[in-house]
Amino acid sequence: MKQMESYLKQKASEVNRSLDRFLPPARAFPPTIHQAMRYSVLNGGKRLRAILALMVGELLGAPKSKIMPFACSLELIHAYSLIHDDLPAMDDDDLRRGRPTCHKAYDEVVHRDNLVIFPEV
Repeated sequence: MKQMESYLKQKASEVNRSLDRFLPPARAFPPTIHQAMRYSVLNGGKRLRAILALMVGELLGAPKSKIMPFACSLELIHAYSLIHDDLPAMDDDDLRRGRPTCHKAYDEVVHRDNLVIFPEV
């Protein structure tokens, strides 16, 4: 079990580093949108969707450099769904993983109207 936990942690760390590289810098124009994107995407999570994609790629012999963008896109889509699920018109949640949700930390209009577009990966 320890070996699996170690593997999952290592892969999650790799995915987090890649997500950090794929997302625009927090200060890039327009900064509020990019800060909100990074806040929501990089705020933890097990990254199981991405890890499963990486595992399938490994099984098929695909290079990680070809699979990682796809794996990260799964995490971006998941983050998008959580952001919108938390909105007042949906579940109206105040917290996500122990932190204020995106619409509490940032203006609701910012993410409702602008976070639909994630960076190209």
